[in-house]
Amino acid sequence: MDNLVYLVPLFPLLGFLINGLFRKSLSKGAIGIIGSGSILLSFIVSVVLFSEVRSGGGFVSNLFDFINVADFQIPFAFQVDALSALFLLIITGIGFLIHLYSTSYMHDEPAEHFGRYFAYLNLFVFSMLLLVLGANYVIMFIGWEGVGLCSYLLIGFWFKNNNYNYAAKKAFVMNRIGDLGFLLAIFWLLNKLGTATYSEVFDLADTLSPGDVTAITLLFFVGAMGKSAQIPLYTWLPDAMAGPTPVSALIHAATMVTAGIYMIARSNVLYSLSELTQTVVAVVGLATAILSATIALYQNDIKKVLAYSTVSQLGFMFLALGVGAYTTGVFHVMTHAFFKALMFLGAGSVIHAMGGEQDITKMGGLSKKLPVTTWTFVIGVLAIAGFPFTSGFASKDEILIATYAHSPVLFYLACFAALLTMIYMFRLMMLVFFGGFRGTHEQEHHLHESPRPMTIPLVILAILSLVGGAIQFPEMFGGHPFFNEYLSPVVPAEAHEIENIHTVEWALFGGTVVALIVVYAAARKFFAVKAFDGTYTGIKKVLADKWYIDELYDAIIVKPLNALAGFLKSGIEKFIDGIVNGTGRFVNYSSRQLRLLQSGQVGSYVLFMVLSIVVLFIVFWHQQEIVGFLQKIF
Repeated sequence: MDNLVYLVPLFPLLGFLINGLFRKSLSKGAIGIIGSGSILLSFIVSVVLFSEVRSGGGFVSNLFDFINVADFQIPFAFQVDALSALFLLIITGIGFLIHLYSTSYMHDEPAEHFGRYFAYLNLFVFSMLLLVLGANYVIMFIGWEGVGLCSYLLIGFWFKNNNYNYAAKKAFVMNRIGDLGFLLAIFWLLNKLGTATYSEVFDLADTLSPGDVTAITLLFFVGAMGKSAQIPLYTWLPDAMAGPTPVSALIHAATMVTAGIYMIARSNVLYSLSELTQTVVAVVGLATAILSATIALYQNDIKKVLAYSTVSQLGFMFLALGVGAYTTGVFHVMTHAFFKALMFLGAGSVIHAMGGEQDITKMGGLSKKLPVTTWTFVIGVLAIAGFPFTSGFASKDEILIATYAHSPVLFYLACFAALLTMIYMFRLMMLVFFGGFRGTHEQEHHLHESPRPMTIPLVILAILSLVGGAIQFPEMFGGHPFFNEYLSPVVPAEAHEIENIHTVEWALFGGTVVALIVVYAAARKFFAVKAFDGTYTGIKKVLADKWYIDELYDAIIVKPLNALAGFLKSGIEKFIDGIVNGTGRFVNYSSRQLRLLQSGQVGSYVLFMVLSIVVLFIVFWHQQEIVGFLQKIF
């Protein structure tokens, strides 16, 4: 099994190299087979490793010493256990479906760009696998940076559009802020414990002072805020919609944004030692969930609604981690991967049918022309809204129960965020698929269902969104915590000490059903309509304009930094250029004057010789006075 683990990241790496180097000579069919096939092979190996882990066969495999100086060592090692094996399945399984979908969605791209796209996708998956498989924080950080680089390349894939390039740069810069926190946390660990290997760090965690633990975990959380788009580093994720839609699905469901959740779940031993950090994680997660949900209420871009939905759901995951329910947070990562990948790919199918249109005010009534896309998307909406017995119902119910056990105040706020989720998702569903068509006559004429390579992934993800939560339904419905038991060797499950827990769960279930009925009826009345202009005033406009957070960042960060850069360019750079250019001009001028001495006239040379002899005599006879004079000066 030790040798098998290297195949998991090796296949995507080979796919990246082949498609990247030979993209100009390979056909689109060959590129698609290489790109998708490499991920499928990784998925098959991941299934084998998962089976091995389930039977109690977790292991650490050392490849070589990455750093070996005196008694300080950082091995390049992979760790396969319950947590990493689960993420391998999510990354390669969902990743393969997205690759398959891309073979059709990106088929209109020229062959060279088609190959570049799949090379980037393969590199993205490789980096994420490296992040998850690493047996220490240094290897995790290498994958962490690789994921950031690939997101930059894919968000700016259509690099001739400057707005897309700006979105790519924004994602890159905001992630670097978080990465700095991650890096400082690693240095802190190395300084205090002399190791970054998980097993050694967790064994020595009790020897750290409370201040060290809090500082290290907070710095790690800064890294997670950047990668997983939490307040205040969340604004890059909605702008990342500039990339192709399958890329959005990959970033939002299977890679990148789940990295922060994985890192904290992996570091649960450290986080459990710092109550302050846990509180910060919970509060930031809940605030992000509510803020992004309010923004999603009035967005008119189908991908922007889903993007803010992702930010909100990530907030729920951090809330779970913050209240100590680590397995619940990971459980929501899995279910969210199913229904969010489904909805992003469904959105891609809608955009494909609408000829590139993303404005939901110009859609409507698509259920008649796109039946597969419609009903799979509806399943995704039901799952994220927490419809009973869907995957989202199981994981979100667990988060709310865990939050109630920790703090009733946080619980009610989380319920409010869940209610907002229902509202904006039902609004989106009604405006896109029901009511009357609001686009142009030409768009309506060309509406058609997507080809099978695009609809097959939708159907598979819809099935997973429906039944994926069955692995851990609430006990009152006859469920059993299989998921918690599976993760228990790595991530302990929190025992909820709630009196009358079944009463709380029934109340939550009843409230969810009532809310779903009311929201559905209201959404059908107000959004399944023939005419919808999507313009807002007052507080609705504030929400539609995203609370003006981007404008605030521009005012207090971007513009001052640009002004400083302008000053450095016009002031400091001119000063340095002046020194360099002045030196050159001085040498040039001096050369022009000295060459006059070479006049070719013998009389001038004799005169200079006589004068030089006179000067030498003067120096010889008055050297004491000259030396004294120079000493007075210097």
